[in-house]
Amino acid sequence: MTDAPSPSRRRALMLVNPNSRRGGTALDSVIERLRAGGVDVLIEQLGAPQEVPAQIVALRDQADLVIVCGGDGTLNAAAGGVVKTGLPMAILPMGTANDLARTLGIPENLELAADIIIAGRQTRIDLGEVNGHPFFNVASLGLSVDLARGLTPEVKRRWGKLGYALAAFKVLRQAKRFRAEIISETGRVRTRTLQIAVGNGVHYGGGTVIQADATIHDGRLDLYSLELRNVWKFGLMLGAFRRGQHGLWDEVRTDQGTDFEIRTIRPMPINTDGDIVTHTPARFTVHPSAVSVFVPE
Repeated sequence: MTDAPSPSRRRALMLVNPNSRRGGTALDSVIERLRAGGVDVLIEQLGAPQEVPAQIVALRDQADLVIVCGGDGTLNAAAGGVVKTGLPMAILPMGTANDLARTLGIPENLELAADIIIAGRQTRIDLGEVNGHPFFNVASLGLSVDLARGLTPEVKRRWGKLGYALAAFKVLRQAKRFRAEIISETGRVRTRTLQIAVGNGVHYGGGTVIQADATIHDGRLDLYSLELRNVWKFGLMLGAFRRGQHGLWDEVRTDQGTDFEIRTIRPMPINTDGDIVTHTPARFTVHPSAVSVFVPE
């Protein structure tokens, strides 16, 4: 990690997602805290996800850093603009899961998160990509896509993190395996699976760990394939998934690398950090140290 030198005052482009679960949270006190700490804020309401990179690029000359207010989907939308401009990214966690913030050790208390921005400590993290679409946490197909469809904005606002459990229960009741081919640096394998996930970071799905030794700056991707015949056995495996130890089960295939390709008989949708953005066939790659982010000591 590096301590970036701080000029007397810095200009921040603050991107606010009005649809995030905590979107109604007053930011006035946070903005005042930032200004008192030498960070002047330009507030911009987020447009549609595909418009966010262009928003960042258009305001590049008015900012020294980008503050993203929202959850993992909002951060995902901002990724392309941050990479293109080279601006460092700060996070004010205002979503439901806030998995990237959890990976980086950024608290959900917005004033404490603001203090991290003021302190100015930065590190570089990897960025995953699937079929040209970026992701910080995980990209997956199978159960997670049905889960993402069930986690509507209304469910998130009403139930918060409990909404994940409610949606997962409904998805598991209807789960069916599908045929897939996984191609990696070690070869190729054909399998029947309920879900394939490729992780770039550490946490996903509200705190689940993608792999026990995963980091977001190791220059690699971590893959697992959930190959259960009896879907209800998944209940016995929940603790292992939360700890990232699911690879100890015979029904879970794991792999690590910098490049994966997944093919299915019919095109299947792929979920990246909570949003469905592309379909199989899919190629997953990693861009090491692609983004500079503000982190705590």
